[in-house]
Amino acid sequence: MPTYFSIAQILIAIALIATVLFQLRGGGIGGIFGQADSVYRTRRGIESTLFKLTIILAVVLVVFAVLIANLA
Repeated sequence: MPTYFSIAQILIAIALIATVLFQLRGGGIGGIFGQADSVYRTRRGIESTLFKLTIILAVVLVVFAVLIANLA
């Protein structure tokens, strides 16, 4: 198994973790106690970009995992 694929998978996983953490915003403590905090709104600007980047990184991570599993 080439080490390049393993290193690339680790870097993609770190990037995926970072994008997920950047998406987390304070939902408030009211969500813990059942307060309705689910107001419909659209994603705009950087929030939309982070959402799309998260999906792309997740797909690439799965592709690399399958590729590494097939090469091993």
